[in-house]
Amino acid sequence: MVAHAMVHTYELSIPVLVPIWLSEFAVIDLGLVQFPVNEATLGALVAVGYGLFGLGALPSGVLVDRIDARVLITACLLGMGTSFLVLAVAPTPAFIGLALAIWGVAASVYHPSGLSLISRGVEQRGSAFAYHGMAGNVGIAVGPLLTILLLVTFDWRLVAGLLTIPAVVAAAFAVRVDIDERAAVAATDGGGDERAGSGVESLGEFVSTARTLFASAFAVVFAVTFFSGLYYRGALTFLPELLHNVPALTPVEIGSQTYEPGDYVYVGLLMVGVLGQYVAGKLTDRGRPEYGILAGFAALAVVALMFLPAAEFGLLALLPVAALLGFFLFFVQPFYQASVAEYTPAGARGLSYGFTYLGVFGVGALGAVVAGTMLTYFSANQLFVVLAGLAACASGLGAYLVTRAPSTAAAP
Repeated sequence: MVAHAMVHTYELSIPVLVPIWLSEFAVIDLGLVQFPVNEATLGALVAVGYGLFGLGALPSGVLVDRIDARVLITACLLGMGTSFLVLAVAPTPAFIGLALAIWGVAASVYHPSGLSLISRGVEQRGSAFAYHGMAGNVGIAVGPLLTILLLVTFDWRLVAGLLTIPAVVAAAFAVRVDIDERAAVAATDGGGDERAGSGVESLGEFVSTARTLFASAFAVVFAVTFFSGLYYRGALTFLPELLHNVPALTPVEIGSQTYEPGDYVYVGLLMVGVLGQYVAGKLTDRGRPEYGILAGFAALAVVALMFLPAAEFGLLALLPVAALLGFFLFFVQPFYQASVAEYTPAGARGLSYGFTYLGVFGVGALGAVVAGTMLTYFSANQLFVVLAGLAACASGLGAYLVTRAPSTAAAP
């Protein structure tokens, strides 16, 4: 839970810094070529770090089937702290991209490690996923809030440097933790399930296991995850910038300080996600997660179409719709996380979650590119129509899973 909070503290602090980078820099200089700084180019730069966050999940998923998850999580925390230290001294957008790339590689280790740990070590998975998700949402909300408050007084580079401290403290805590990583497997299978063994041992076994996974209903769950990732990243990357442009959220001057109400709406929206995670996690212990995928993404499609019209009506209309976006954006996560555990064997669980977060954060990183491109060359209204279409596709896949026989934790 501590590590999950840290991962999302950094992940969702980045969009708070995006408007500053848009105003502070004019050119992205890559040596041989230069690009103007706008939503499209900055979205692509940010997508590099976010993409590595997802792409690294696959090798991390292989590692967690072979290495103590505690070791991997500790390395993740130290790597994230290092990345924000680099960000603090970054003189150009290119160096910002390098810092975000370091963050992405380090953060990619976490989800396969943490989720595999829960799926193997905890019997009440749904509740554990809920509490784990809630901790992530605390990081998702508190991280940006802390960043916003620090930016009121300090330069963004100093703020990035200060943000390295929580990662170092969390790593020191993780080093001291002693846990039984296979308690639930041992309790369920008497320690004798061969599928809970050492995981993928070679490239050939990796290919064989991956082929078997994608020949099953796991392939459908994987497709759900990348639609989810595209929606998640597409909605959140430029959301602070969009909220700055809402007439009802004009800047407020208090003394010598300027406050952006849109930033606090963004944080509040993310905090509501804690409730969404909790409710969904509890529901996964009471029924089939496929129904949650169907209903949750259908709700996200509707909310996407309502968001900008609500912003035009004013604050009283915007706030409840923003709360619904935050609730359902995180409501869907425990359902697809639980579905992965249902459709995959214990011995390939790390690899399964590696593929899952390859979809959510690797393919999903393209959501930042999509959002930046839509905002630069089209309009915010068209962006939210695209987001609604992504959610509708995921809901349709959930409907397909509902028509199948009830999910089971069966081997392929």
